[in-house]
Amino acid sequence: MKYNPNEIEAKWQKYWLENQTFKAENNATKPKYYVLDMFPYPSGAGLHVGHPLGYIASDVYSRYKRHQGFNVLHPMGYDSFGLPAEQYAIQTGQRPEDTTSVNIDGGTDKEGNKIAGYRKQLDKIGFSFDWSREVRTSNSDYYKHTQWIFIQLFNSWYNKNSDKAEDISTLVSIFEKEGNVNVNAVCDENSEAFSANEWNAFAKEQQERILLQYRLTYLAETEVNWCPGLGTVLANDEIVNGVSERGGFTVVRKKMTQWSMRISAYAERLLQGLNDIDWNESIKESQRNWIGKSVGATVSFKVESQNSTVESEQQYIDVFTTRPDTIFGVTFMTLAPEHELVSQITTPEQKAAVKAYVEKTSKRSERERMADVKTISGVFTGAYAEHPFTKEPIPVWIGDYVLAGYGTGAVMAVPCGDERDYAFANFFKGQNGMEEIINIFANVDISEVAYGSKDTVIIANSDFLNGLTYKEATKKAIEELEKLNQGKGKINYRLRDAVFSRQRYWGEPFPVYYVNGLPQMIAAKHLPIILPEVEKYLPTEDGQPPLGNALVWAWDSIQCSVVSTQLVDNVTIFPLELNTMPGWAGSSWYWMRYMDAHNENEFASKDALAYWENVDLYIGGSEHATGHLLYSRFWNKFLKDKGFALTEEPFKKLINQGMILGMSAFVYRISFTYGIASKDNNEIIETLKKIPTVFISYDKLKKNDQVLNGLLSTIKLNDEVINIVKKRTQLSDEFLKNLVPFISGIHADLAVINDGTNELDIEAFKSHSLYADYKDAEFICEENGKYIVGREIEKMSKSKYNVVTPDDICNEYGADTLRLYEMFLGPLEQAKPWNTAGISGVFGFLKKLCRLYFDDNGLIVTNDKPTKDNLKSLHKTIKKVAEDIESFSFNTSVSQFMICVNELSTQNCHSRAILEPLAIVISPYAPHIAEELWSLLGNTGSIATVDFPVFEAKYLVESEKEYPVSFNGKMRFTMVLPLDLTKEQIEEIVMKDERTIKQLEGKTPNKVIIVPGKIINLVG
Repeated sequence: MKYNPNEIEAKWQKYWLENQTFKAENNATKPKYYVLDMFPYPSGAGLHVGHPLGYIASDVYSRYKRHQGFNVLHPMGYDSFGLPAEQYAIQTGQRPEDTTSVNIDGGTDKEGNKIAGYRKQLDKIGFSFDWSREVRTSNSDYYKHTQWIFIQLFNSWYNKNSDKAEDISTLVSIFEKEGNVNVNAVCDENSEAFSANEWNAFAKEQQERILLQYRLTYLAETEVNWCPGLGTVLANDEIVNGVSERGGFTVVRKKMTQWSMRISAYAERLLQGLNDIDWNESIKESQRNWIGKSVGATVSFKVESQNSTVESEQQYIDVFTTRPDTIFGVTFMTLAPEHELVSQITTPEQKAAVKAYVEKTSKRSERERMADVKTISGVFTGAYAEHPFTKEPIPVWIGDYVLAGYGTGAVMAVPCGDERDYAFANFFKGQNGMEEIINIFANVDISEVAYGSKDTVIIANSDFLNGLTYKEATKKAIEELEKLNQGKGKINYRLRDAVFSRQRYWGEPFPVYYVNGLPQMIAAKHLPIILPEVEKYLPTEDGQPPLGNALVWAWDSIQCSVVSTQLVDNVTIFPLELNTMPGWAGSSWYWMRYMDAHNENEFASKDALAYWENVDLYIGGSEHATGHLLYSRFWNKFLKDKGFALTEEPFKKLINQGMILGMSAFVYRISFTYGIASKDNNEIIETLKKIPTVFISYDKLKKNDQVLNGLLSTIKLNDEVINIVKKRTQLSDEFLKNLVPFISGIHADLAVINDGTNELDIEAFKSHSLYADYKDAEFICEENGKYIVGREIEKMSKSKYNVVTPDDICNEYGADTLRLYEMFLGPLEQAKPWNTAGISGVFGFLKKLCRLYFDDNGLIVTNDKPTKDNLKSLHKTIKKVAEDIESFSFNTSVSQFMICVNELSTQNCHSRAILEPLAIVISPYAPHIAEELWSLLGNTGSIATVDFPVFEAKYLVESEKEYPVSFNGKMRFTMVLPLDLTKEQIEEIVMKDERTIKQLEGKTPNKVIIVPGKIINLVG
């Protein structure tokens, strides 16, 4: 018989499905272990070989834990709401639910595209997923629970005294009895004080507006990243280099009324919780930086230049500072361009400049502004603020290095102690509105650079703070500010409340309708509120989100059902929310749904939550450090506060798998500009259009050091290029003389390249649909007539045409080969390049493994007693593989398998006592062949739950030693002796050996040096 992976793998995948081999039980007596992968967004492009890396690793671990006797939950599902499906719907008119379904289950979409389907691709690799628990976030039976969680958030407030979320009814009870003066809650900073009598006298609508200032999810006017091209708000992590990650559209800052989540209430718990989880330090540090805890003080500066003289209308600029000790060093103030006071305090003379600057800044994302530390820009508002102690005027500027969403959106600039303030002050030095830098540090020179240290600082030029250290001055400054009622000590966090609205169609509908503009929650028993049909997925003509196109999208409060929008009367039938939830809504709690995936009444039962508790091992990409992982921890903590989740943290251990990189190919295009300015530029442009596209071979460029890994580079205009241009255009020598050629690398589809030789199939390239513009191109080849492409290792991506699909590997070599090879590539957490050439070696190893068990005539396994060497090879492997899996060092396990099989082959081992446990040890990595070998050995049932072999150290204990026997330091022969011999016994045996007698030639050695287990040396 022969090793036929396709036949074997199909057989066992069918067996696993029919027997539900990997179905986890919720009430098992076995100890539980929950392994989870970050579930994928099902794009139409399907899987490439980079995607399964983490899944294979988690599968190896899951299978190993089953062998150890655990009840393993290893589920899979789809994060199936998202912007890509909506954009595809806009382009093609197809329903997002239809394209999403095809992407998951496979088939052909209405555009005629054949889609492999995520499920079929995953099954082909042989994962031990419990598919009975599959979830799809876009299914209404799933998102009804997301809607329910939203309602719980709306009906909750954060009590700082109990340090947890509580039902909003408890807050109302406090208001009714004593007002809000003594309430210690996380709430809007502008909430006004009121008494119990005032609260009870408020109209119901006024009470609801006040409660919105306390609810954990609330409506508020917020600065958002608005993308006109996509017609929606984007999260910071959906923006790259100031444009949308999808489509590359411009993003601007804009104020909009949005749903927000008060994640800031959990800032300290999110920070402290990092100490209790087994995550890598870089991810923890990313979250610490994002949360950004700062200890300092708030300071209020009176605004001087304002029209009103009424004290109650006095405007203040509030700042948060970590250095209140530097209060006397304030030289100027800077507001974020979006700060609400900017338009109010700017003087008429500065109005035009300020307006232009604000508009310019609105086109830059917060992330871009934070990252850009080199660019200095700003504008003086013409306004001044009053120093709280000196009463001196302080000029107020705006600058984009200050963010409206961080702190108060304003800073008190102390250039002598802050590098960015120092650079800003020096850049605008001498301009009206920029004062001389004040130095408040004793014996410190700030003529060249700011002094940022606070450890050795002594304060000077600061009135009552003179001579004090940082700590002393900080305490004193806060005390004096509190006396003036212009400041107080405070802990601040960078973490801002999360915007929770998206102007999209393909997302969870909010369970919200509006009465007199105020949000009302739909009762949980009427959920889900199902996404309606719409004719088109674009915003409405008047700018409403796509749900504004729905014909049936209003709430009948009597019948408790969704009805026609034409029936809205604002008496019993009201408009529903037109925004949808963001993509992270469904992914912020999905691990809990896997615990009890078919529960129709609850997102998970108490028993299921109590049994599984939380995820023991979570594997996914590091790109989710400050998005998904932070939101998930927030929702988990909230659900724990409400008595649903049992643990504070959702994921005990987190592993970030590295990226598998693709080998991209480049063809090098020569383009031309004209080197001399001309009055008739249009004529030159038209002439340049006549020049054909020219591609030059990589090796030709390399000889002249021209290639820069696909980047733009100028080249010399050589005779070969000139002749091609002349032949096709008949341009004059004068025109040709002034042409300036440059090259640019263009990604080439791997389908038109010979992988072994890097030779481009020119005709296939010209006829490829991607390169229709180049069908008449000229190619400058090597002397042998071949065009050689350039190569570069990059992120594997469909857009770079360097994708290798797992389907192709599985079809040719089998899934076990793919699994072993991906684990063999290198450490799990490191990025590694894909090289298909190594696949055949792993495939050869599996064939060699099979030859231990069977040959062309069938099974060759015997009941022979294993030799000492057989047992040593096996137990070395058991020990190594168990240690490697526990430490996630999967690549070295594969090496050990190869060593073991080579040793057993050399030993001609076919003993059942060795090969049966070997099949179990290798099964987490290569489950299909392991199942087949297990079955051939006469076993019934699956190998998946058989106990993992026990390592026995005695088989690795050496009982003998091969000693080198030396004479005067030169080794002459070796002899094998038992390790338990004494020095005297060893000497006696050596001296009687014929080889020793021959070497000594009748002489007696002066000294016999013996180190048991190491050396024997006869001297003299």
